Amino acid sequence: MATILIIDDERPIRSSLRDILEYEGYKVLDVDNGVDGLETLKKEKIDLVLCDIKMNKMDGMEVLEAAREITDTPFIMISGHGTIETAVEAARKGAYDFLEKPLDLNRLLITVRNGLERESLVKETKVLKRKVSKTREILGTSDCISLIKESIEKVAPTDARVLITGANGSGKELVARWLHEKSNRSSLPLVEVNCAAIPSELIESELFGHEKGSFTSAIKQRIGKFEQANGGTLFLDEIGDMSLSAQAKVLRALQENKITRVGGDKEISVNVRVIAATNKDLLKEIDAGTFRMDLYHRLSVILIHVPSLGERREDIPQLAESFCEEICCEYNIPTKEFTDKAMKALQELPWTGNIRELRNMVERLIILSGKVVTDKDVYNFANPSVSNHASNGHLEGGHLNIDGMDDYQTFKEYAEKQFLAHKLKKYNWNLAQTAQAIGLPTIDVQMLLDKYKLKA
Repeated sequence: MATILIIDDERPIRSSLRDILEYEGYKVLDVDNGVDGLETLKKEKIDLVLCDIKMNKMDGMEVLEAAREITDTPFIMISGHGTIETAVEAARKGAYDFLEKPLDLNRLLITVRNGLERESLVKETKVLKRKVSKTREILGTSDCISLIKESIEKVAPTDARVLITGANGSGKELVARWLHEKSNRSSLPLVEVNCAAIPSELIESELFGHEKGSFTSAIKQRIGKFEQANGGTLFLDEIGDMSLSAQAKVLRALQENKITRVGGDKEISVNVRVIAATNKDLLKEIDAGTFRMDLYHRLSVILIHVPSLGERREDIPQLAESFCEEICCEYNIPTKEFTDKAMKALQELPWTGNIRELRNMVERLIILSGKVVTDKDVYNFANPSVSNHASNGHLEGGHLNIDGMDDYQTFKEYAEKQFLAHKLKKYNWNLAQTAQAIGLPTIDVQMLLDKYKLKA
């Protein structure tokens, strides 16, 4: 059911419009001035606004102009003194349509229906564009992120090979995408290969392609990633997991700009810019004999290190707000706000999963919290492994608060109870599995259950 907001200082007009629209099945809210109208737009999920132009306190044009800074909700402007100039001004400021008083019932309903359909199409288009486009803005103002942005601006227009290092979930793929987007090859494809996800016996076929009959399952010729990326960019993600035999062929392709398909003898020229990424220390891998030093030097013309989220905690508020806006738009709900304490609580949490983990946590908070996300919501929902502590008032900044515990035995019993409850929940209250996981006999687990009066 669509929600329509009426902003008009004449009660009879508001009442008439409410009766008509509610009869048509719409949910209707109404206010008698522009200031309250803007507040309602901030707090409620409004699908369309009917706004009078001549009002006290704040006229309709001012309301429209202010609303455009906070929402894209379609406005239908209403006036008893309509002129062409007024209609043109309303359209220029972003109004969907303009109606004159006295209102024609049929035209009103058609305009409302069309406005709601347009709003639905706009939202759907935004969601689809976001799903199709994987290139997001690199958010953050920390020194390390500023340095990465500067490096991208300098390196992207060249054909220099780039090696991106950093932990899982830190944003290496995003850096690779921007290197491609800002390069002279941006109009041609960016082809991605996750070297860790492809079995070692298939990686050569994936990269270089194969001829029909070259091995048992090769029932037809296949074009490899190097050929698919010809003229564009090839992104080799997790290259530290590539087999040594595949590394040798990649090295040859980089040296000669030529490849040979598996099972073939014809050399194929390719023009590819290679960007590689890894979460491993390749110098240690070289010492261990699992990575070729000559390939490392071929790939690392430019080195870009992406810091973990723990190294750039000052960027967490901006990242969280961006994820919040994006997720709320996907779910078609009003954007939720984070309190300052909530942001501080997020900054204090350990971020082993980096940016990926932060996005998941923000999504969880949006689903489970109210209109405003508080620090209590963060403690309760952001990290389930510590939620029991938070609900009992023993969590402070993501850690156990031991100030209220008088002796060691009290703390020990409390920690033991919470640990046991968490493990039991993890294994669906299966005593045998829980006992095996924590290294205790089943009977001991049962005794602890009785001691702490824990029940499923």
